[in-house]
Amino acid sequence: RDAILAVLRRVLPQSGLVLEIASGTGQHAAYFSAALAGLTWQPSDPDAAARESIAGWAEHAGLANVLAPLVLDVRQQPWGIEAAQAVVCINMIHIAPWSAAEALFAGAGRLLPAGGVLYLYGPYRRNGEHTAPSNAAFDAQLRSANADWGVRNMEDVAALGEAEGFRMDEPIPMPANNFSLVFRK
Repeated sequence: RDAILAVLRRVLPQSGLVLEIASGTGQHAAYFSAALAGLTWQPSDPDAAARESIAGWAEHAGLANVLAPLVLDVRQQPWGIEAAQAVVCINMIHIAPWSAAEALFAGAGRLLPAGGVLYLYGPYRRNGEHTAPSNAAFDAQLRSANADWGVRNMEDVAALGEAEGFRMDEPIPMPANNFSLVFRK
């Protein structure tokens, strides 16, 4: 989380609303919003248990800049939010069908202003090849659980972003064979 926070400090605006897609337990929302006090954090998740956990983390931390979590599945419209200055999505597109990645970019394109940031974090293949044996094993594990899941090819994700009006910065290598991908509208 510290490595992700270091990138977020560089790429997110100083103030405004950040929509976090697939917030999971809410640990990231609590940690990042505490460190980025000028931003209002809007967590979201389609899972009721996850939203309960998100609310618990925010309440426990006493954070005034974390909003109540939204029920949000990127593939279903409307998202329940009209605009944001940035969208953050950590470890989702490989644990979801490709249609979720498509919907993520389309939805972020509708929400974000010109210059808005879409931040993605997770494992990626480069030019069709895994970047580490552990990522190849993780990809096989994901695909055995659901054939629609898997470690995505970074170039395919970049092309998807470009088709929705985003430009991808240089990928940022991260710990544990992951990458930060920063897209700007």
